[in-house]
Amino acid sequence: MSKIKAALGALLLTASTGAPALAEPVTLQFWTTEHEGQQSYVLAQEYDKKHDDITVNIKHVDLGNMLNDLTRAYATGNAPDVVAVDNPDNAMVSSRGVLLDLDPLIAKSSVIKPDDLFPGPRNSGTWKGKIYGISRGSNTLALYYNADMFKAKGLDPDKPPRTWEELYQDAKALNDPARNVYGLAFSAVGTEEGTFQFLPFVQTAGADYDSIASDGAVRALQFWQKLLDEKLASPDTLIRSQWDSTGTFNAGNAAMVISGPWELPRMQSDAKFDFRVALLPVEKDGSPRASALGEFNNVIMKTTKHPQEAFGLLEYVYSQANRNWNEFGMMSAVKTAVVADPKWPAAYAVFTEQLKYARARGPNPNWPKISKAIQTAIQSTLTHQTDAKTALEQAQKTIKPLLTQ
Repeated sequence: MSKIKAALGALLLTASTGAPALAEPVTLQFWTTEHEGQQSYVLAQEYDKKHDDITVNIKHVDLGNMLNDLTRAYATGNAPDVVAVDNPDNAMVSSRGVLLDLDPLIAKSSVIKPDDLFPGPRNSGTWKGKIYGISRGSNTLALYYNADMFKAKGLDPDKPPRTWEELYQDAKALNDPARNVYGLAFSAVGTEEGTFQFLPFVQTAGADYDSIASDGAVRALQFWQKLLDEKLASPDTLIRSQWDSTGTFNAGNAAMVISGPWELPRMQSDAKFDFRVALLPVEKDGSPRASALGEFNNVIMKTTKHPQEAFGLLEYVYSQANRNWNEFGMMSAVKTAVVADPKWPAAYAVFTEQLKYARARGPNPNWPKISKAIQTAIQSTLTHQTDAKTALEQAQKTIKPLLTQ
């Protein structure tokens, strides 16, 4: 039954019987950074179709504009009902008191079970012991490599680099300026993407965002600088997004790339070679494995007039977690989700293993400022405005007071 027919039927029934009026149709406003055909759109449209009395209006918002647009909309009384926020931003938005506390709704839910979420995704949606966001899925970073290029350069494609030194040596061997091929592509752009890609290098070296001036973090940034200085990575690494970095790999202009599972559907069609995936290299043998936890959390704004229906949308997305890999190129945040017949099974095995070592960024309400300090240090070092140690010491001075606010 269409929503128009359902509403008309309810109206006629009320008029003819004198019965109490049925609930009016509900319209939910849902903001996401995704595009038509991606998970947010597909599942929201399915939820809409399953409920004659609910309409979901979906709006695409660029990631770089999301927080500012959301703040402006809330201040003017035009906030959406549901928003997909980048998981490191969940704590900051929660701390401002604009999100609905989901604990009472979760307590009554037969669908969402927080204990079934992996710790990283669950923690990213939690602020001061209360849950404000439910992960729609997870992603992390690994190393893609062109097995055909490995063979052509005499490297064993069954032995991808395991350490920084092996990554460096393989990048040197694969580098081919005459053919416009760089050994490695990654993103050091001055946005959250740069922080996302840098932190695994910091973490495998024994440091983290709260100890960003330590020796391990300095070594990580010096290693990135070495890759660029020796032209093993393209100069536009400083301004190139993860999406564009992977596009360089797909086009055959980079032999390896650091990227995530969201790229697999595009790689399948664009990469005309044997591509494989390996765990991110660690600093040296015995160093801890590390990767970044990515993806978005669905949150409900405190101003919503339809909390039950909005929460129903969150429940529906959660209930479809077993579709994430094959349909949307993301990992599930739900431990009990099963992918019976995964596409790209070898890549699925690698990313499943890598996800075990993925760390959430924060949670901290000052994450945007923390991340900005790290981005500034990366950019100033890689452009030789300052050295890695000095840049990271300055970042640490900025970050330290933010950790206790």
